[in-house]
Amino acid sequence: MITLHYHPGDASQAPHIVLQELGVPYELALVDKEGGAHKSAAYLKLNPNGLIPVLVDGDLVLYEAAAICMHLADTHAADMSPAAQLAPPLGSAARAHYLKWQVWLTNTLQASLIQYFYPERLVDAGNVSGVAQVKAHARAKVDGQLKLLDAQLASHGKAWLLGDAYSTADAYTLMLCRWTRGFTSKPARDYPHLGPFLQRMLARPAVQRAFAAEPGLTTPWV
Repeated sequence: MITLHYHPGDASQAPHIVLQELGVPYELALVDKEGGAHKSAAYLKLNPNGLIPVLVDGDLVLYEAAAICMHLADTHAADMSPAAQLAPPLGSAARAHYLKWQVWLTNTLQASLIQYFYPERLVDAGNVSGVAQVKAHARAKVDGQLKLLDAQLASHGKAWLLGDAYSTADAYTLMLCRWTRGFTSKPARDYPHLGPFLQRMLARPAVQRAFAAEPGLTTPWV
């Protein structure tokens, strides 16, 4: 049985959606982040970084949300119809672009969002002006990156990030865009192509099931 160690609304949300899309048996293991469970000795044995999520599947222990998403798509590809595949075929040009976007989402947009939400990690303790500066610069980066995502959707006019084919990159995009829902100006939902994309994502039954299974999530969803 697959176990996903998760926290509601955290970086575990994209892997959770992917598990729902695949329809494979799994269980959720709530990590009490507020209580510091992600820094406990037991959890650090799973992920020495002390970060969420972790996926456990038999002897396999895997962390990094993007890696979990791609691993799940690949290992369950044989169980899915061609139309329901969550990643393009190995060696194809579409696969190359899929990898590009999946890595960009975690390495670029997610990194900027982490800087925005946790600017104190990048400055000395008590450096109030430094915190404000880091936050402002991170927000500017996020704005530019959301514009890039919006432009990608505009470039082909199709339903999903890669075009007609839905993939794990779409689940990851939803997760990160959802993190901007509290922005006082220009959250992801206010972009002309991202906004409709997010509504299409919210209409997917797998997304609805994943959200319903994570306690404490509140509207707006995005």
